[in-house]
Amino acid sequence: MSADPHTRSVVPAWLERPDDANALAPAVWPAAATRDAAGVLELGGITATALRERFGTPLYVIDEDEVRATARRALDAFRAAAALHGAQARVYYAGKALLTAEVVRWVTDEGLAVDVCTGGELALALAAGADPARLGFHGNNKSVPELERAVEAGVGSIVIDSLIEIERLGAIVQRRGASQAVLLRVNSGVHAETHDFLATAHEDQKFGFTLTDAAAAAARIRELDGLQLVGLHCHIGSQIFGTAGFEESAARLVELHAELRQGGELPVLNLGGGFGIAYTSVDDPTPIEELAFGIAEAVAQQCEVRGIPVPNLAFEPGRAIVGRAGVTLYEVGTTKPVALGGDVSGDGLTRLYVSVDGGMSDNARPALYGAQFSARIASRASDADPALVRVVGKHCESGDIVVDAEYLPGDVSPGDLLAVPATGAYCFSLANNYNYVPRPPIVALRGGEARVIVRGETIDDLLARDAGLAATVFDAGRPLQDAPMEGTA
Repeated sequence: MSADPHTRSVVPAWLERPDDANALAPAVWPAAATRDAAGVLELGGITATALRERFGTPLYVIDEDEVRATARRALDAFRAAAALHGAQARVYYAGKALLTAEVVRWVTDEGLAVDVCTGGELALALAAGADPARLGFHGNNKSVPELERAVEAGVGSIVIDSLIEIERLGAIVQRRGASQAVLLRVNSGVHAETHDFLATAHEDQKFGFTLTDAAAAAARIRELDGLQLVGLHCHIGSQIFGTAGFEESAARLVELHAELRQGGELPVLNLGGGFGIAYTSVDDPTPIEELAFGIAEAVAQQCEVRGIPVPNLAFEPGRAIVGRAGVTLYEVGTTKPVALGGDVSGDGLTRLYVSVDGGMSDNARPALYGAQFSARIASRASDADPALVRVVGKHCESGDIVVDAEYLPGDVSPGDLLAVPATGAYCFSLANNYNYVPRPPIVALRGGEARVIVRGETIDDLLARDAGLAATVFDAGRPLQDAPMEGTA
């Protein structure tokens, strides 16, 4: 059902008024999400209300079976696509999307390697038992200690991002008498159709080398003992639908690949990730099999033109592995109808502001990128007419928006449990303590069981970091007693 044309100035063009504001759009929710006979949302066989009772809100919920199944599907798709052209494929899970010890174990169990981009991510992956030889290490400003640790641990490949990094890493491997495989990060000049902050392959940004500068960087790597140039790397952006951008980028990279092969073997071409998922009912992400086939076919065609073999391919999906598997649960605190009058286009329209007990501290993406999300009442079904709502957080910012525009049953009320799907990627990873709000726990679901895989923070945790309070013992944020200061009786 279409919205009244007079509302289009405040209702996004893509948002349609639904016949049923309880319905779950299949592409947005985990495959196992459903409603029970009473209309309560079920995730992984457990009701949302049971999860709230046990773990509280806000709460990140992630379906382990969904993550594992998606990881297997991606690996199968890319391996099959590469095999059609006599090549092999490796799939790295892009840890920045969501990195916990359990997630590392899930994806490595299913055959994926892992991509990290800081010393902290590297430490977590190693602590979780990941094989160092199956780790890739990214980053535009890796410190000397980070590079030292990567070489010491035996990281499989390091993605070189600058001339300075070549010299830093070269000095480390020479001092250690080590050998380190590296890839060269290249900007293909293909600008993905996404938010400017998510596009990473146009020239005017911080990552990698331009196509013009890449040959000189490759030559310098090859001059240094201990550095083994094994391939090129490119990432054109995030949340991308379709294959056109990937295919054009691949064509430009193969041309550079062919040029650099004249100076030595270059067995790997890493084409990054950025594959999109559905956040709203109108999003239509490209199936992973179609992406894999299209990209591999584009590489093969370009190699055939130049008379060179197809290199082994590598890919780095993150959001595409964990995004749909995640749902965030909130409790509604207040609701507030706001009349949107003042001109003809908005006359008579009311938006219902629905405030929840989280916000930009647990999901910064709407504030950072204007990202769109969906929402549904999770604790019940309702026959009330759909109402235009904006779901907002509890932070002291007008831009603290969780879901910019959605239709929910008009009787949404304080105490209702609200579920926001497709929050598996870049929500926990970007979580923060703005306004001194503790970060929520992550609960994993599998086989009808729920378990905490990252514990939630408490106010005590936050207070414990403040050196000005180090001499005071706290309970639930209230001082119980003053401990003696150092050097006093």
